Amino acid sequence: MDYTLIGNAYNNTVRIYVSNTKNLVQKAQELHVTYPTSSAALGRLLTAGVMMGLMYKNNEKITLRFKCDGPIKMLLVEANGSGEVRGTLGNPKLYFKYSNGKKKGKLNVSKALGNGFFHLTKDLLSNGIYTSSSKIVSGEIAEDITYYFSQSEQTNSSVALGVLVNPDLSIAESGGFIIQLMPGATNYTVELLETILNKFTSITEFYSSGNSPEELFDLLSNNTGNIIKKIPVKYNCHCSKMGFTKSLKSLGKKTISEILLEDGGAEIICHFCNKKYMFNSLDLESMLND
Repeated sequence: MDYTLIGNAYNNTVRIYVSNTKNLVQKAQELHVTYPTSSAALGRLLTAGVMMGLMYKNNEKITLRFKCDGPIKMLLVEANGSGEVRGTLGNPKLYFKYSNGKKKGKLNVSKALGNGFFHLTKDLLSNGIYTSSSKIVSGEIAEDITYYFSQSEQTNSSVALGVLVNPDLSIAESGGFIIQLMPGATNYTVELLETILNKFTSITEFYSSGNSPEELFDLLSNNTGNIIKKIPVKYNCHCSKMGFTKSLKSLGKKTISEILLEDGGAEIICHFCNKKYMFNSLDLESMLND
């Protein structure tokens, strides 16, 4: 079961989110038939999204979007406060690896994204919809979201994300963490966290060694933490024929009439789960009558 731990540490001056997301990223891989680098990019953003979604109330929703000039073209993830997430991407067929340097042999997500911007939209229901943005600083996603927190929300954070892909394209490991400083955090706490993070290798290596999210939480908190919540997380798409009916109606009577005359019906495919919805002539005529 995938889940996210939420807790406080260092005398309640640090908030920590830790996730294991292997199964939900596996579902995304199967739905979108992604190659390794595309799997890593989408999986990292899904993991970040599901943790960030839990920073909001159950019915509130956030949308994370990378608009970039790299071959992946775009990444988009929606998450809510209930631990549900879904996502899509522009190009699922990418497989890039670093050919040299410290990252030699690892999946090159930065090359897939290229340059561009990260946008976060918050749908806070009656409190309105807000969008804030920051530039892509590395294309590795974790660093970009860390930069976003610093620049757009003035929150000192550390984000780590990882996806390990098997040779058969299935997901071997996936997870991440978000550490955020709260009021009262001391310089000593910051220095201690920096020491811990500098020694930490990677999320996927940690989980591949048989460690649990609880053990990762204890490591990051230096055993000072208190886990407040353990929340199941999953890939879940809430698309429906009723929802797409509203989308078709929004096109207007003229467009619907043209579709009815030229095609006699319409087929809509959900970008998040690839489910197909058929609208026959009777469906379209009913929309026109409405």
